[in-house]
Parts: sequence; structure tokens; C-alpha cells
Amino acid sequence: MFAGTGSDVGKSIIAAAFCRIFRQDGYHPAPFKAQNMALNSYATPDGLEIGRAQAVQAEAAGIACHTDMNPLLLKPQSDHTSQVVLGGKPIGTKNAYDYWRRGQSDIDFRGEVCKAFDRLAAKYNPIVMEGAGSISEINLRATDLVNMSMARHAHADVILVGDIDRGGVFASVYGSIALQTPEDRPLIKGIIVNKFRGDMSLFDEGRRMMEDLCGVPVLGIVPYYKDIHIEEEDSVALSQKSMEAERGKVNIAVVMLQHLSNYTDFDSLEQDPRVHLFYTNNVDDIKKADIIILPGTKSTLHDLYELRRNGCAQAIVRAHRNGATVLGICGGYQMMGIEVCDPHHVEGDIERLPGLGLLPTTTNMSGEKTTRQVTCEYGQGYEIHMGETHPFGDAPHSPLLHLADGREDGYLVDARCMGTYVHGILDNTPFVEFLLAPFAEKMALAGKPFDYHAFKEEQYDKLAAHVRQHVDMERIYKILTDD
Repeated sequence: MFAGTGSDVGKSIIAAAFCRIFRQDGYHPAPFKAQNMALNSYATPDGLEIGRAQAVQAEAAGIACHTDMNPLLLKPQSDHTSQVVLGGKPIGTKNAYDYWRRGQSDIDFRGEVCKAFDRLAAKYNPIVMEGAGSISEINLRATDLVNMSMARHAHADVILVGDIDRGGVFASVYGSIALQTPEDRPLIKGIIVNKFRGDMSLFDEGRRMMEDLCGVPVLGIVPYYKDIHIEEEDSVALSQKSMEAERGKVNIAVVMLQHLSNYTDFDSLEQDPRVHLFYTNNVDDIKKADIIILPGTKSTLHDLYELRRNGCAQAIVRAHRNGATVLGICGGYQMMGIEVCDPHHVEGDIERLPGLGLLPTTTNMSGEKTTRQVTCEYGQGYEIHMGETHPFGDAPHSPLLHLADGREDGYLVDARCMGTYVHGILDNTPFVEFLLAPFAEKMALAGKPFDYHAFKEEQYDKLAAHVRQHVDMERIYKILTDD
């Protein structure tokens, strides 16, 4: 288990690295995180939902993802409530206080996640487990499902990951270990110091001091990197990306929504050398874009209301009239229509809002979630959405995609105006070429089409090589085999 001194210390990336390393070394690994909290989810091959981080780790391990890899997923809907997804299926919305008082629930969450782990461990070896947040939140110890209680169930060797880049790594590592119970402390078999910058030799004395202080070996000091691109679980860095348009490239603006989800839809475009992609909710930035993408959202009506309030809705419509392409994905597709209706209050109190009017469609929210992987003429993707979208009034049918199972998806007005429910559609080179085709002149000197699948495989190998170089793999294998 890779546990952390806090959130965003790099647990997910380190776990992905070891999934690839163990695969390269001839083993059959699988990732596992008992409970995940994220809006960025993914559809499994059997049409169920898990956190995106475990889907990425499974990809690094070279296996198909499964709900047993992330049996419990919390998708925040507000500051106080989350949709609870158990075994890949939503079971309702829980207030945070009620959720953490699990003793009052009629569902044995602990039993469910332990059974999922046991099923996974019967098929794969080793299981690369990931903790959540900090392992030293002692106020949550009694209800913990994902950190040390899960390590006890799995008889896992725990490796503590600390982030030296944010400062205070000695205090956070020492405190995380010191606050463990006498039962749990011996499970921590090593420390990885992550995101180191500068001369590695300057930390030689620090390594010895940390080992003396904690009584646990430091298994590696992993340097910070900028040249390896792995899909991120958290959207914290999106607003920090460059918003300036660039000459000689196709400028793509992804509209920053308050409840933006599945932002990894755009990772492939971010790496395409012909494209400059940025995230914004600034009307002046939207004007500069060649392509505007309305992304997925956990709350379509709330974010549509906010787009109208902050002027972005009007800016998108004006930009389209002036020649910009507009693409909507999932909730963004819903917003592009004539109206979005929620008569049964699936999302909240708003029963109807006018959309942007770019597509002749109407959306009706429903309580049943659609979750499935799909194949179309451009490649593969997945659906995770509430609601159904149809042509408005007597508008003609004009699907964007034709799915392999005979269904149709999305709406196509022309090459500069379209929407789809399919996440991951931009990972497919043929669809990206279709989207970029109107801007052929800008791409004349930008090179050949970008193969995102090959790029991702290369990145997993680069990540594995980076971690191998700076972690004592011989010692890690010894820890694993000593038990």
C-alpha cells in the first residue's frame, strides 16, 4: 500500500509507476483503492463506474479496469453532500456527516470493500494498493475504510509517501508514523520522499536523519518531473494552465465550469503539438479560441445558470457566430441545446433553463444514470451521465456518432457545431482529425496526426524508469517477500 502524509503527495502516480514496474518484471499486478473521492470517473467494460485514477493504474498494469479496483466512489455534489457509488452503481446521495457515521447505515461498507479486495487478490499478484489523503486523520480512525484498516485486512506492507516540494516533509512523515496505533505502526515498512527538486546529494544527511527519527528505512527520493505526462486525478492545476492564445497552433478553450468533471477528456489534446489548449471562464479568452469545448459537469443546470450569469454563455454564442467551433461533451452537450429540463428535481430546485441554442435539442433529466463503454466509427469511449437528449420539436435527427450496438449519439449541425455524450472521444485520432480539419492552414507546419494511445504507453514506461532509477527496488522486493 502506498499511503500518504496528505492529499496530493503523489500516491496515485507512484502506484501507477509500480503497476507498470511489476508488469515489466513479469508479475500480474492490479490496482486497488477501497474508497475514492473524485468527480473524474471512468466506465468499466461492463458498464459500471470507478475513479479515473484506478482506471489509469489498470492501464499501466496492462489490464482492463474493474469495480473491484475501486469499490466505493464518492462524487461530491456540494460542500456537504456526495453521490455514493458502490460496486460501480449509484446508491444515493449522502450528507457527509451521515456518511461518516457509518454505524447508522444499513450497508456494510467495510464488508463490501474487503470482499472486493479479496476477489481481486485471488486473481492478481501483487495488488498495488493506494491510501487516501493522510493516514494520520485520527478523528476518522474509527470509520476508516481506505488506509490502515484496509492495510490490516490485506496484510499489506505500507510505504509512506511524503511530498518534500510543499515543505515540512520531516514533520509530516514523523507525525504520520508517530500518530499510528501500536498495532498499525509496524505495518509501515518504508518511506518514499516524493517531488524532490535540486541536487539529490544535498538530502543524504536528511535521509539518515529521517531514518533515525522514524525508525523506518527511506526507500527512495523521487525527483520532481515535468516531462512525463500521466492523467491526473485532481483538477487542482487546471486554472493554472496558460490561457494565452498561441500563433501557429489551433487554440482550444475548455470552459471552466464550477462542477467540471472528467477533465481527462482533454489530456490527449494537451499533448498534441498542433494544439494549444487552455481552461478559462473569461469572456476575452473565449474570444481568442478557434475551438470552444463545453466539458462534462456534475451539475448541468447549476453550471448553465452560472454561464449565463458570468457572460460566458453569450461569449460562446458570439464566438461561434464569428467562426469558432463549439463542441459539447456530456453536460456540455446538454447545455448547447434549446433547453434543459429537470421536472423531477434530479439535480436541484431549477426545473428548466434555456440552453445556448446552438443545437436543436432538448434534455430531460432522469434519476437513472447511464454508464457504459461504447465503440463508434471513430473509436472507443464511455458514457457516464444522467438525462436523455432528443431533437427539439420537429428538428431532424442528425447524430454525431453511430455506435456499434446500433444506437446513435449526439448531434451534428456541421463541422463547427456538435455535441456528444461520449467521454474519451478525443482520445481517438480519427475524431481529433475531424475536429481539427477546418483549421488545416494553421496546422500546415505542425506535423502528422498525434497517436495518443502510443503516447500514453510511452509515458507509463518513462514513469516506471524514473521511479526505478530513484527507488531501491531490491529492497522493496525483499520487503514483499519477507512476509
